[in-house]
This record gives sequence, structure tokens and C-alpha cells, in this order.
Amino acid sequence: MEKVAILEVDEEINVDGRRIGEIVAELGETAAQSLLVSALEHLAEAFRQTMRAAEAGDFAQAVSHLDRLSRLAWQVGLVSLAGVAIDVGRCAETGDMAGFAATLARLSRVVNRSLTEIWDHDLDAEE
Repeated sequence: MEKVAILEVDEEINVDGRRIGEIVAELGETAAQSLLVSALEHLAEAFRQTMRAAEAGDFAQAVSHLDRLSRLAWQVGLVSLAGVAIDVGRCAETGDMAGFAATLARLSRVVNRSLTEIWDHDLDAEE
């Protein structure tokens, strides 16, 4: 009888709290919170568009959405997310389909964790 190991993947998420602090200092708490909520919505939409393009096999369009995703993530301090989006785009550009599939799956995990982390960080900053 074969044994199957179940591997749990736990992505480490790097949020640049200093960047979030700079946004709050520059805009004030209310405007910063509005900006972060808007950024999270745009990040989620860029991710959805990336996934749709990938499912359709439109890798040029996926790269375009990944570029937008990485820039938005970097602007609000989601360092891990920005890096993974760049990695996925690089795999698509070089035609590394195995790497693309693997990094796209990682991107999905990192997006979910990153959006939660920045949301929690933002709420913690207000308390």
C-alpha cells in the first residue's frame, strides 16, 4: 500500500510596514485607508485578469496584468506579492510553462495572504 504525504504550503509574506507608514504620514489616516482599500481592489482585479488571461492561454495579456499587479503591490508595500508577480511574468515571457504553472499557483496563495496581511496591518495601525 502506498502512503501519500500531504504537504501544507505556508507562504511567508513580506509587508513593508514602513511604506504603509509613509502613506499614512503623507495622506493622513482617512485618505490612506481609502487609498489602501482602492489599491486592494485594484490588486484583486489585476489578479483576476491575470488568471483569466492565463486560462485563455494569452500569455502576453497575462504579463501585462502581472506587471500592473507587481507595480501596485510594490507601491503599497506588498514586497512578496510584487516579487512573485514578477517571477510569474518572467516564466510567461520565457515560455517556461512548468515554471509558469508553479509560480501562478504560488501567486494565488501569496495574493490571498498578502491582501489579508495588509488589511490586518491597516486595522492594527488604527487601534
